[in-house]
Amino acid sequence: MRVTVVVPTRNSARTLERCLASVRAQTHAVELVVVDNASTDTTPEIAAAHADVVAGHGPERSAQRNHGWRTGGGEIIAFVDSDMVLEPEVVEQAVKIFATEPDVGGLVIPELSFGEGFLARCRAVEKRSYLGDETVEAARVFRRSALEETGGYDEGLSAFEDWDLADRVAATGLRIGRVTAVVRHDEGRITLRSAYRKRRYYGRWLPAYRSRPHARSFNRPRSVRALLRQGSPHLVAGLVALKISEALGLLRGSRRPSAPDTPVPPENPASSDNLRPP
Repeated sequence: MRVTVVVPTRNSARTLERCLASVRAQTHAVELVVVDNASTDTTPEIAAAHADVVAGHGPERSAQRNHGWRTGGGEIIAFVDSDMVLEPEVVEQAVKIFATEPDVGGLVIPELSFGEGFLARCRAVEKRSYLGDETVEAARVFRRSALEETGGYDEGLSAFEDWDLADRVAATGLRIGRVTAVVRHDEGRITLRSAYRKRRYYGRWLPAYRSRPHARSFNRPRSVRALLRQGSPHLVAGLVALKISEALGLLRGSRRPSAPDTPVPPENPASSDNLRPP
């Protein structure tokens, strides 16, 4: 089965080389499509050194992803963010599942994270606590036929769009499965201010997402309870502070719903982290 991997980018030079190298290192051959949104750093040059196709498209990552899968020719489409690193077996495992389980329309890639500093450590424990939680995880690999039936990503959403697509695919009667190989998200250095600003930006799409028929509820994060069981009070305190900052950012952003011409944020807007409950 032919596989297309789509990577949306915008000023992604810090992480892109490692991301694309991990795509090229897959044990199953892939077509690699990078869709760049007017980067002003060395992203285009890095992309050109690795990708089969480098396209320009915007204005946001949902539109970039849709352009990417429609440009590519794979029967299976995997969406990878530019700050993510795949284990080598991800695509091979996905192909085997799709080939043997015709009722599967999408696949979750278990996501872990790494980064610099104390808050990145808190985030890493948080993400590990969400493994296997269907209320948080979202599929990243799809049959082309499922994307064609649903129309792909909702371009009216530039946050929560991963949940939205996975749930619309499931609503067609197809099952969402999972591979065992993981993807690791490079968080870089997290600060309370950067976490607040990122969620404030994403919060602009919260009212639109909540109006969708398959919108998920925001439950209390399991991560705090997981940390308490591990006896890590300092990490608990850090994670609580982080989640409060993010919740305040989402709340502030949701009071300023996004307009079609909303500019991209100062941080990398082509990256998604499957927004966790605040």
